[in-house]
Amino acid sequence: MMPTTVSIFEVGARDGLQNEVAVTTQAKLQLIADLAASGLTRIEAGSFVSPKWVPQMADSADIFTQMPRVKGVTYSALTPNLKGFELALASGADEVAIFGAASESFSQKNINCSIDESIERFIPLMQIAKQHSIPVRGYVSCVLGCPYEGHIEVNEVARVSEILYKMGCYEISLGDTIGVGTPVNARRMVEAVAKVVPVEKLALHFHDTYGQALANIFACLDMGIATFDASVAGLGGCPYAKGASGNLATEDLVYMLHGMGIETGIDLNKLATAGNNISQIIGRKSASKVANALA
Repeated sequence: MMPTTVSIFEVGARDGLQNEVAVTTQAKLQLIADLAASGLTRIEAGSFVSPKWVPQMADSADIFTQMPRVKGVTYSALTPNLKGFELALASGADEVAIFGAASESFSQKNINCSIDESIERFIPLMQIAKQHSIPVRGYVSCVLGCPYEGHIEVNEVARVSEILYKMGCYEISLGDTIGVGTPVNARRMVEAVAKVVPVEKLALHFHDTYGQALANIFACLDMGIATFDASVAGLGGCPYAKGASGNLATEDLVYMLHGMGIETGIDLNKLATAGNNISQIIGRKSASKVANALA
């Protein structure tokens, strides 16, 4: 059955901007304020990773301490390890996210350790998060394909998802990192994961590299999933596919959902304006088809 309302988890200010040219702290603060003003209530605002690896996120502590907070909005941070979690906690993040991968090669190349080693590292983080009552979200990368291994078995996606869920992640976001998935594969993958993680605890994070993200979401909408990750203006290219688009544009997702009679609580015009403003600062056109059509 189709959901009547869905929750959109906005990743543009983090997953999006970390794959774009660097912008000022002020520009990020404005983007986050614009996103909240559009009605988005879940915003990933920064990432506490080593600035050596992700220089675009070096000002995340400043973002969290300076941004005006809107009541009812959850501001989230990506934290790859305990040190990152401690920085996020000190900066006042409302919740944090950790990330595992369904691909052994991707895990080795991305974070220099195996899947199981990466999960071991999260145990102390989960314990401290629990002590401080900070919710933890879990990302699983490469759920529909890997830039190094190609095809990924759905059983492995399910295995990693179940481990993160049982560790205490309140929600598992399934990421098609390189955007190669198609509707039948997406549905099959969700069916496998839903056997070990309650479907209402799942979110979908589908990249649009091959133009399949909306089709993949549509294929999974009637399965009970009602949370979707997206990035305003389609911010964030795909770092593994040169010249390719990466994240699904939030405007395009909202337009489709509203057209189906599904509530999001988002003002599409305000959202498109937020995307157009940050696109101008970056120096390129918005990657959202809907935003460009509205303009």
